[in-house]
Amino acid sequence: MAKELTSRKEDYSQWYNDLVIKGGLADYSAVRGCMVIKPYGFALWENMRDQLDRMFKETGHQNAYFPLFVPKSLFEAEEKNAEGFAKECAIVTHYRLKADPAQKGKLVVDPEAKLEEELVIRPTSEAIIWNTYKGWIQSYRDLPILVNQWANVVRWEMRTRLFLRTAEFLWQEGHTAHATKEEAVEETVRMLDVYATFAEEYMAVPVIKGVKTANERFAGAEDTYCIEALMQDGKALQAGTSHFLGQNFAKAFDVKFSDKNNTLDYVWATSWGVSTRLIGALIMAHSDDEGLIMPPRIAPVQVVIVPVYKGEDSKPVIDAKADTMIKQLKALGIRVKYDNNDNSRPGWKFAEYELKGVPVRIAMGLRDIENNVVEVARRDTKEKNSMSIDGIADAVAKLLEDIQQNIYNRALAFRDEHITNADSWDEFVKLLDEKAGFIAAHWDGTGETEEKIKEQTKATIRCIPLDNKQESGVCILTGKPSTQRVLFARAY
Repeated sequence: MAKELTSRKEDYSQWYNDLVIKGGLADYSAVRGCMVIKPYGFALWENMRDQLDRMFKETGHQNAYFPLFVPKSLFEAEEKNAEGFAKECAIVTHYRLKADPAQKGKLVVDPEAKLEEELVIRPTSEAIIWNTYKGWIQSYRDLPILVNQWANVVRWEMRTRLFLRTAEFLWQEGHTAHATKEEAVEETVRMLDVYATFAEEYMAVPVIKGVKTANERFAGAEDTYCIEALMQDGKALQAGTSHFLGQNFAKAFDVKFSDKNNTLDYVWATSWGVSTRLIGALIMAHSDDEGLIMPPRIAPVQVVIVPVYKGEDSKPVIDAKADTMIKQLKALGIRVKYDNNDNSRPGWKFAEYELKGVPVRIAMGLRDIENNVVEVARRDTKEKNSMSIDGIADAVAKLLEDIQQNIYNRALAFRDEHITNADSWDEFVKLLDEKAGFIAAHWDGTGETEEKIKEQTKATIRCIPLDNKQESGVCILTGKPSTQRVLFARAY
């Protein structure tokens, strides 16, 4: 099968789009800036969502659901948050359409149906949630509230890219309320660790945990913690954020509680989220010029079995052997597909599953069965081996773990090779243009310098790593003293 994929070297952006479309993950929609997530892409998101959901529940969180619409007055209550999102908001102004008297079969907005107050379609839910929490919280006995919501949000985007930046996307948003600052900060860091564990152990994407600068913080947060990943083109991608909101939203919505001494105080808050852009990270961190590469732990299909029939007589024998094998694999919790569709030849199927990134492919014909073996191909290295049918399920289970680890090791080696120190402005610019990746450089700590560097190079400070070592140096742009290096990169 001619897959006609653009190579990464030729056009990285087009390569990415080819994989999303031809790999069957998503499609463009009739709505500008919005995408259709296809069944294969949604199965991947479900696997990611279900694992994260388990991790949230293990850390004491419960799921709830809040309205899609936020009254404008509520949205305005926390000024920094409102200002930060204002330009991305979609607004509902009317609640009814009517037949157009001038054009038969057409509709117009009914001018009599204007809302008394406009509704913002949620770009994030702090406003509606904290307005609700006001009714839930009176005393320290009502705390902590550990709530998560799986939802869609809308942030109006002019330049969109499938999964990475769309006007509507799927995500989860955690919103927690605490009695003390210490407890809220602890929660913020705990959830960052959950994200990092998920990215590394399930997505096989190595990440750097850090804190955002004041310029890059979430609007309305005291501190934004993040995990940053590196893509194969040397650009960074923010893979998740966890925000310590201080008492900003509690003050905006007047959410107070009486402590054990019966003293009134404002509640402390956090919020944290990851979205379907993680699928974009997954594609760009691992895939190659032949197609997607799926980490086994979250792959929609972990193993595909392709029968190679030679004549009608071979079909029942191969099907019976495959049936036994499928039961053994499923008993180990392995997601397996048997592709006995006779509309396509085995060679076409091999190319198709390579494009879709299925971690393990098993091919078997009559002669293989007579010899008690099957051909096993792994997607990550393209190695093919003959394996005994006896104990095949255990061997495949081990192979899936080996593939998971290998994909991670490969991404980690690439990431580590692309963290480079720069000690001068010229070196910094040269590295950005010629090597890319993360650049560790000194910065004088001011937002003004940060903005100038961004204007001149399109590079931003991705984070100040949590485990950053202190060292004296001078800022690459201003020459002013600095106590630590920060990580710069061009980013998605």
